[in-house]
Amino acid sequence: MKFFTAAVALIAAAVANAQVPYTDCAPGSDLTIDTFTLSPYPFCVGQNVCATGTGTLSVPVTAPSTLSIVGTYFGSTVYTDSYDVCALMAAQGYPCPVPTSLTSLTMCIMVQPTAPTGIPVVLTVSATNGNGNTLFCQTGTVTAAACSS
Repeated sequence: MKFFTAAVALIAAAVANAQVPYTDCAPGSDLTIDTFTLSPYPFCVGQNVCATGTGTLSVPVTAPSTLSIVGTYFGSTVYTDSYDVCALMAAQGYPCPVPTSLTSLTMCIMVQPTAPTGIPVVLTVSATNGNGNTLFCQTGTVTAAACSS
């Protein structure tokens, strides 16, 4: 019963590809993350970042599930973004409820123009399932870049 959710992959993949350690900030959550890849890294502000990953999901993902991304720099919030996890999954052909049998997925989102560039930002990415349980929470330090189109 394996599953990958795009939301966590976006951040955790960035952290993994950068060889920066990430921390599970919700031990015992419904999603255990196994592997990640991210393209491109560093993130390019205003452009899509795509993540592919695998993991183990203990319960189906149901609506309304939410993904929250918060970036801090020296303790001050410098970036926030949020998504409907079911909408992200449906765009890839996996509408909610997403079964625990899904083993891998690739998803892309745009890095918002408000993302700071060239500084190490501590990102916390967390998702809440439709039943109110924590799907996952990951935190790590990443750097966004101002890339040419």
